[in-house]
Amino acid sequence: MHNMDEKQYRQLKPLREKIDKIDRELVRLLQERLGAAEEIGKIKAQTSQQPLDVVREKEVIDHILAHNADRFPPEGLKVIFGEIISACRNAQRPARIGYLGPETTFTHMAATDFFGQAPEFIPKGNITDVFEEVERKRIDYGVVPIENSVEGTVALTLDGLCEYKIKVCGEIYLPISHDLISQSGRTDQIRRILSHPHALAQCRVWLQKNFPGVPTEEVVSTAQAARWASVDPAVAAVASPLAARTYNLQVVEKRIEDFAGNTTRFLILGHKCPRPSGNDKTSLLLSLEDRPGSLFRLLEPLAKKGINLTKIQSRPVKDEPWRYLFYVDIAGHIEDEDVREGIESIKKGCTFLEWLGSYPMGEMSDPGDKI
Repeated sequence: MHNMDEKQYRQLKPLREKIDKIDRELVRLLQERLGAAEEIGKIKAQTSQQPLDVVREKEVIDHILAHNADRFPPEGLKVIFGEIISACRNAQRPARIGYLGPETTFTHMAATDFFGQAPEFIPKGNITDVFEEVERKRIDYGVVPIENSVEGTVALTLDGLCEYKIKVCGEIYLPISHDLISQSGRTDQIRRILSHPHALAQCRVWLQKNFPGVPTEEVVSTAQAARWASVDPAVAAVASPLAARTYNLQVVEKRIEDFAGNTTRFLILGHKCPRPSGNDKTSLLLSLEDRPGSLFRLLEPLAKKGINLTKIQSRPVKDEPWRYLFYVDIAGHIEDEDVREGIESIKKGCTFLEWLGSYPMGEMSDPGDKI
């Protein structure tokens, strides 16, 4: 009984037996839930519906949280049921998710946060490859960054939205937080610190203050830095929390970035958009007539309808000097009457307008949530 005395053992034994009994019952219920999900999958397959239904999945999580009434820690419950939903969805039809790689990067984290751990995740070398794989239906969904709160819009993603026939069917916001990780987690064993140049730059002040005599070295990715640390006890890596779990490394210090609040928005690429959730966003791609006041005439119908424009970003058209495409996000779903009528109104002032997709708005989370 190790360091436990007889009295403690007698007190703990029935409680542990109770937990074991509850765990067995949980497994039985999970198996029953999986069976129900597989039946749903068969019905969906008859009408070629995708297993992913983000609106229904959000309804399930909201119902669970309401039923819980904060008795079980809500964030833990979200994670648990997120993975249950992911496993059941994958049992309906295994999904292949492409993302801007390599493994353990923040795009990989965004993909697993959105889809859960059950699907097959396929890293791609660049953003264009993700778009192409989705368009050709070699993967079911793609995950790419669209904008960062510090560095702005990702131009290659805007180009992909212009060039490929896909739909935006979701978004997720992820706080960008760097950890210092190593084999032992001990500061006295660190002789070198490795990471991608951007990660080292974002943590430069902290590293100089806390490891003034330890050299930093640039490598091609945070994932490579973590792999190196996994085979060399003298190396620490600046990398994501996912890298620590993947390579079985210990955290020396969490959230060592010099400036808090750095968040990246990622888009989920696919072919079919979800139904309205009541809190949605619609993305458009358009080109305006080349005459004075054209941008004002674009915004005026939206303002009259009370539609909030959440983002507008211009991008030069390749091979057509001084002509621009605009990427626009507005609040609401294409199936909402005001949104549909607002889009019809702005078409009059556009030489080109394409609906990229409507999807539930992603939740902005606190950086401390990703511990």
